[in-house]
Amino acid sequence: MNSLFSFARHKSSIINSPVPIILLLLLCCIAGCRGRHPAEKEEADDLQQIKDSGELVVLTLYSSTSYFIYRGQDMGFQYELSEQFAKSLGVKLRIEVARNVHELIEKLLAGKGDLIAYNLPITKEWKDSLIYCGEEVITHQVIVQRNGGRTKPLKDVTELIGKDVYVKPGKYYERLVNLDEELGGGIHIHKVTNDSISAEDLITQVAQGKIPYTVADNDVAQLNTTYYPNLNIGLSISFDQRASWAVRKDCPQLAAAANKWHEENMTSPAYTASMKRYFEIGKAIPHSPILSLREGKISHYDDLFKKYAPEIDWDWRLLASLAYTESNFDSTAVSWAGARGLMQLMPATARAMGLPEGKEQNPEESIKAAVKYIGATAKSFSKIPQEERINFVLASYNSGIGHVLDAMALAEKYGKNKYVWRDNVENFILLKSNEEYFTDPVCKNGYFRCIETYNFVRDITSRFEQYKKKIKK
Repeated sequence: MNSLFSFARHKSSIINSPVPIILLLLLCCIAGCRGRHPAEKEEADDLQQIKDSGELVVLTLYSSTSYFIYRGQDMGFQYELSEQFAKSLGVKLRIEVARNVHELIEKLLAGKGDLIAYNLPITKEWKDSLIYCGEEVITHQVIVQRNGGRTKPLKDVTELIGKDVYVKPGKYYERLVNLDEELGGGIHIHKVTNDSISAEDLITQVAQGKIPYTVADNDVAQLNTTYYPNLNIGLSISFDQRASWAVRKDCPQLAAAANKWHEENMTSPAYTASMKRYFEIGKAIPHSPILSLREGKISHYDDLFKKYAPEIDWDWRLLASLAYTESNFDSTAVSWAGARGLMQLMPATARAMGLPEGKEQNPEESIKAAVKYIGATAKSFSKIPQEERINFVLASYNSGIGHVLDAMALAEKYGKNKYVWRDNVENFILLKSNEEYFTDPVCKNGYFRCIETYNFVRDITSRFEQYKKKIKK
């Protein structure tokens, strides 16, 4: 995948070699963005070449704000914007994931992708080789703290003096050290070097009251407020940093198209829906029982649970506990990710399990499809005894089977029993939000916010035990 620039660098050696002139002309013809037309039309044809290929290759990173796989479906804010942009060009989207920012740029410059869809910091370092374009945001670092309680939220950086702030090594730690120097010292900075704890894990610990303060980029912090409404992210501790998408210098038309799309798309229903999905809609479902256990019933759908649970050799009360966790027994529920109905199946999964479109809110159809899905998933864990297998199936129901298989692979790599969930595989699924682990070669499905999966399995199984004590089989 030669560019005009790489061709120019080697032009003299080619001319001085015995290569026939006809080959030289041929080389000119294949130079460009991704095998474009003749070099003299390079600038005019970079976008057309992508349209002709029918595919936009987008480079990004795994993260909670960029790209991840959830229940077998591609998701993430940057992913959805990339999809919208590709649609505007009339082409399909193909995602290629890099391990870090350096590799992102390497892959782009090597022609292994057309565009970087990620909050890439706009710096002088890369301006000679990149055109910043498309989605542009202003990022800054904020103190993550709790609202409410005995301690009032900090409103000024000077109030950090004497406070304990927990951060991972890297840019957050460096900014705190600089801020401490600017204030004349006094911030109690705790560098968290435990490789099993991510920056988002620290945010969770703040929300839970385990630590008082941490630091995060404002977009990551904003996303986490949708899981933990008690968080306060109003105190900024850094200058604004512009960040943007990027293309190679030899793709000006693609850059112009991305700029045009961004300008026109920012107020579109699709863009607005994506913003709300990741940064506004609450992710935590408040739970309250619909029927009293004292009456000997769990829900209005007990008869349906009893009808379909035997098909997968489950206790109907376990199936009821799953439904409660997923939808609070609300057959009209729609999750932030688009899962629908009593059993909260994703649209693609629902179709694959035979649930007719438009019937997602039908309780029996939802249960029937969920049971079929559970049965299909269980076959992937056939080597695991039934009682233990249930944990793996529940985890897969929440996260998608790929992340569970990754956690099993990690458990095996680190000498733990990959066929036991509690205190074995469940500990490794927690590590799927940590870059060191989700980039491990044994992991095939990248980043995932697996604290929810960890809690999901524990909540369902513990509630099932309560149901068994209070409700007759």
